[in-house]
Amino acid sequence: MQREVRRFQAHGCRCDAASCPRGRRILHHRYWQDRYAKGGTSGDGSDGRLASFKAEVVNSFLREHDVSSAIEFGCGDGNQLSLMTYAKYTGLDVSGAAVTRCSDRFADDPTKSFFVYDPEAYHDPLGVFRADVALSLDVIYHIVSDATFDLYMTHVCAAASRFLIVYSTDFDGSETPHVRHRAFTEWIRSHRADFRLVKSVLNPYAGTGEQESNAAFFIFERTP
Repeated sequence: MQREVRRFQAHGCRCDAASCPRGRRILHHRYWQDRYAKGGTSGDGSDGRLASFKAEVVNSFLREHDVSSAIEFGCGDGNQLSLMTYAKYTGLDVSGAAVTRCSDRFADDPTKSFFVYDPEAYHDPLGVFRADVALSLDVIYHIVSDATFDLYMTHVCAAASRFLIVYSTDFDGSETPHVRHRAFTEWIRSHRADFRLVKSVLNPYAGTGEQESNAAFFIFERTP
């Protein structure tokens, strides 16, 4: 299946991509677009025991709270999604190649829709992209640009009608050119007082080795 995907062009930007805010946004988008276009996957966290752990936590939550719809900002290659039991699902991703892959993989599933997500162009005052629960799984620490992080957090929170589920690290620190850890709960406390943390789930496979992660679950409820 072939689809035409708009790509952001860095017209007039002559600074180094790693040091310029605009350059970091471009670097982030290109990294994931190139990775999926070359047949790459979402990574170790969306496979094996880590994927099973995430599916167990999310699916249990969906059952307990009678969640009828979900939206995920960062659907990736769809491998993690294949383990989930969403009644209705909308998946967004910055990579057009990832969206194409998911659209092909779930082509016969009428409960799932997929869209390319451009944080700078995204504008949804009508709440078209909104669901009972909004999810961000293994995404936040891959956002290296401060401006993109602010936009992403604004969008994912606005999309959550009842709950927000985040699976990420929650401390500040850089690791590689495409990994930057963030204390994102501080952002929520500062910018979204209507979200309260109701549950956290530590990772039983904490660490930095293969099939290990220092990410944990943070589940928020949106209050009136």
